[in-house]
Amino acid sequence: MPKLDIDAIPLRTGSYYPAEFVPPVQGRSSRSLGDAGGLTQFGVRICYLDPGAWSSQRHWHEQEDEFVMALTGDLVLIDNAGEQPLRPGECAAFKAGDGNGHKIVNRSSAPGSFLVVGTRAPVDRAHYPDIDLVMNKDADGVRYTHRDGTPY
Repeated sequence: MPKLDIDAIPLRTGSYYPAEFVPPVQGRSSRSLGDAGGLTQFGVRICYLDPGAWSSQRHWHEQEDEFVMALTGDLVLIDNAGEQPLRPGECAAFKAGDGNGHKIVNRSSAPGSFLVVGTRAPVDRAHYPDIDLVMNKDADGVRYTHRDGTPY
């Protein structure tokens, strides 16, 4: 297995969310380790959160499992059960279709990071229980719509 130079992997910033949902995630960036390693069956990313940033809007996937592990910082996991600290070495798993909306937030004054591993389902739908947003993924790409199906 080839060793990856994490610092040489491009840092992705920005969001594909509709503009009104972008501000909380503006301090998020990531490196796609799975893509850099040529993986096709599952994705692996290191996500970095500036102080105050969110990993995403709270969401859950119909077809994709997700696993997260805190690497650095003092993060907070927010899911259907409420809020829990997520410290380096601690992890959480979200089974596809379970309806447990989740996100990670950095409420500290220092940067934080976490590893995320997820299925690469060719077709998926993500639900965002706190906002009027649905993500649809299929052979044509990724599209965001309102819950009633109208596009943004």
